[in-house]
Amino acid sequence: MENLKIDLESHIGKQVDLVIIAGEHSGDQHAAEMLVEVRKIRPNINVVAFGGIALKNAGADLILDMTKFSVVGLCEVLRHFFFFTKLIKQIFLWIKKNRPHAICLIDYPGFNIRLAQMLFDARLSIKAGGDIKVLYYISPQLWAWKPKRCYQMAKIVDKVATIFPFEKNWFRETDLEVNFVGHPFVADSYGLNVTYNPRGPILLLPGSRGPAVKKIFPLLLDSFEEILKHKECTAIVVYPDETILAVLRKILNKRFSKLLDRITFAADGNCIEVCAAIMSSGTMSLKCCLGAIPGVIVYKTHPLTYAIGKILVNIKYLGIANILLNRCVWQEFIQFQLKPKLVAKHILRYMDDERLQNSIQEASSELKAILSTGKDMSAAQWLLSAIE
Repeated sequence: MENLKIDLESHIGKQVDLVIIAGEHSGDQHAAEMLVEVRKIRPNINVVAFGGIALKNAGADLILDMTKFSVVGLCEVLRHFFFFTKLIKQIFLWIKKNRPHAICLIDYPGFNIRLAQMLFDARLSIKAGGDIKVLYYISPQLWAWKPKRCYQMAKIVDKVATIFPFEKNWFRETDLEVNFVGHPFVADSYGLNVTYNPRGPILLLPGSRGPAVKKIFPLLLDSFEEILKHKECTAIVVYPDETILAVLRKILNKRFSKLLDRITFAADGNCIEVCAAIMSSGTMSLKCCLGAIPGVIVYKTHPLTYAIGKILVNIKYLGIANILLNRCVWQEFIQFQLKPKLVAKHILRYMDDERLQNSIQEASSELKAILSTGKDMSAAQWLLSAIE
């Protein structure tokens, strides 16, 4: 983690309409898509972001690229505990000095809920008698492991927008105003850029967080090597930014140089056609599932993080597509089950079995309906109504 110093005086004297805080690549992208729509209606809105490049490109004044610091897992967070303690304090002090009209927190619960609590304790937020609205877009998936956190959120947050329909029910026993705004991937303005082509390459998705990528990518490459023993094919690797691309290239060049002529890289957002996917669990895997891409979902983390997670997390599946469908359409290989030979076996089945490919198409259509039916309003409409 790099040395951290935020210019606390950077916007004093200017009225900041909205601060967006997004600590991960997916949150940065979803927030950016929302902001683009907001600025079509209110082009002069003054937005500051502690987020990433996508928010900057959408017109926000980027104070700090938070996506550089994205980590996942208890052990990984503890390793950088003092850095994140300093980071959250600096952002809190910036908010205290600049007094924006509203703050929109994007997912990233370990950080954002703590920040909302700090604003409440300092009596800066409206819920505590202050003048700063605290909003939450993409309700954190605490229903999976900390369901009682809904009461804490109701105490310190003014309004919440969910992207999964069942999440509204999670808040049913609170007085918090919650709206289902539909998932960004099924919005009319969104173009799904991953499509199925039986003659395309295999997609490898190692994720967007550096520490996780270092664990997962070698296993994806091991699995691809197993596939090559049975079938002539190529692979494409999607990356979120140049930093992660450098990590991926280093692993490939150092440990898997014999695969260099079989693998290409593509930046997230490029249009690609693939025949199957080996996906780390995360946002991009849902995009593949909506694109009707046959494949498997994989996950591996620090053994201690996994052991604690098994105790705390109460969900049947890890992939959000499988959770929404309440059945395992995309096979999951988690932690010790993540064996390259097994992954390869399933990918080869998907590539050769037309019946399985048809079942994926049907599940994808069902998934789109779940994520788009019954929404209260769009994300941009929600945000504009919330900050008025």
